[in-house]
Amino acid sequence: MEPEILKNKESLEQLCQQLTSRYEQVKMGGGAKKIAEQHEKGKWTARERIAYLLDKDTETIEIGALAAEGMYEEFGGCPSAGVVVVIGKVEGRLCVVVANDATVKAGAWFPMTAKKNLRAQEIAMENKIPIIYLVDSAGVFLPLQQDVFPDKEHFGRIFRNNSVMSSMGIVQIAAIMGSCVAGGAYLPILSDEALIVDKTGSVFLAGSYLVKSAIGEDIDNESLGGATTHCEISGVTDHKCENDQVCLDKIRSMISKMGHSPLAGFDRADPKLPAKDPQEILSLLPADRSKPYDMMELLERIIDAGSFDEYKALYGKSMICGLARIDGWAVGIVANQRKIVKTKTNEMQMGGVIYSDAADKAARFIMNCNQKKIPLLFLHDVTGFMVGSRSEMGGIIKDGAKMVNAMSNSVVPKFTILVGNSFGAGNYAMCGKAYDPRLIFAWPTAQMAVMGGAAAAKTLLQIKVASLKAKGKEITPEEESQLLNEIKGQYEEQLSPYYAAARLWTDGIIHPLQTRTLISMGIEMANQNAKIPDFNVGVIQT
Repeated sequence: MEPEILKNKESLEQLCQQLTSRYEQVKMGGGAKKIAEQHEKGKWTARERIAYLLDKDTETIEIGALAAEGMYEEFGGCPSAGVVVVIGKVEGRLCVVVANDATVKAGAWFPMTAKKNLRAQEIAMENKIPIIYLVDSAGVFLPLQQDVFPDKEHFGRIFRNNSVMSSMGIVQIAAIMGSCVAGGAYLPILSDEALIVDKTGSVFLAGSYLVKSAIGEDIDNESLGGATTHCEISGVTDHKCENDQVCLDKIRSMISKMGHSPLAGFDRADPKLPAKDPQEILSLLPADRSKPYDMMELLERIIDAGSFDEYKALYGKSMICGLARIDGWAVGIVANQRKIVKTKTNEMQMGGVIYSDAADKAARFIMNCNQKKIPLLFLHDVTGFMVGSRSEMGGIIKDGAKMVNAMSNSVVPKFTILVGNSFGAGNYAMCGKAYDPRLIFAWPTAQMAVMGGAAAAKTLLQIKVASLKAKGKEITPEEESQLLNEIKGQYEEQLSPYYAAARLWTDGIIHPLQTRTLISMGIEMANQNAKIPDFNVGVIQT
């Protein structure tokens, strides 16, 4: 193996090992001691419940596994935002499963917990697939209540979504497997059916201590809101279950008897393996992320062999557009070309930059995919749109706006993978989080920001130095160099895919070899929603 290829492989393998290590850490939730405490109470952990509920030996997608990483450290941290969200199959049917992790602050709701729950509901609504809530939560984390309670995308929005999903015919099943208090009590009862586990599950608007304080009544939590009370007296819950296993078996039985809805009809042929070995992806991405590479080489290790039909191959070469299949599913691919390309006029175009002709090509291709009802896949390694007088006079803003318009108004499902850079308006045009991709994941090699680290650091340095000079303070070249390093370090931390994943700017980080499975499952999920609106871009500059 050539030294450069070996270096690339070792670099990406190391990043993937770091990813695996971080996943293993967050999967421990609140730690071994807290897990043991759950077991002593006769309860399973959130991940154990999900593993039992889902069909064995089937593929899954976890959403937001790294959410809240590095956040809330003053409160001891909040691994996975204290809630586990997995898309998987129950009795052969794709479902979203949301399970509070009671090993993390007793399942309390932090701001990122609310955001993650809303993301889970969004996925269920967009794809019209059932959602199952496994409830075990102490309620809002009071020290941060101002960031959880009142706003449009806070805790209350979840109950609004419960109600809206019910009107949309989206099945919601809730199992009360631990605490369920105060406003959180509305979530299971706004669901279609609610189960409760005897002796460990409880649901009430106010616990025994608050009841005593408010009205002077002495009562224990079990009598106030346990399984016997709500299944035999109040009628609030529908099914009383002996333990976690019985409860989850009951949910599987419910799902198995559901009727089937019409599908969207996205095309799927017999799957084929890629023409080239996917393992070679690990040696194709340069360890030095500033170096060019051929995005087409990556695609040939992701798509089904012999399935690629390139669109306008000789035009707008800084963007690859074409129809292909992934695990048999038809998909339209929009990918940034990272190698330096030569145009017909012998102009050299930099890799990863969107030029006017590429934006124009991509806009037309996106519209064609909508016309043909073919899902779209965006592969990012983009530094932004081309700048300078020649580009401005050539109408780069107009062509970029055309691409953003077509992508924004797309009615077919969109999926986004951040392979490398995802900077500035390039992130927008390539269907970043703000543009409603059905799923958006990053490789460990990804970076997301307004601009690259070096350029941003120099810009921020200029602003800082100018501000100091305005206050009459002169700085030496040594101080300026130190300041630059400090700014660069801080900015590069924010470029990290982990920084983005922690804030749910992406749904997570995946090993590159998981890409085919992720996209295949994503399209299968999107296929469950038969309702595709009419496509209309409105006013578009040509």
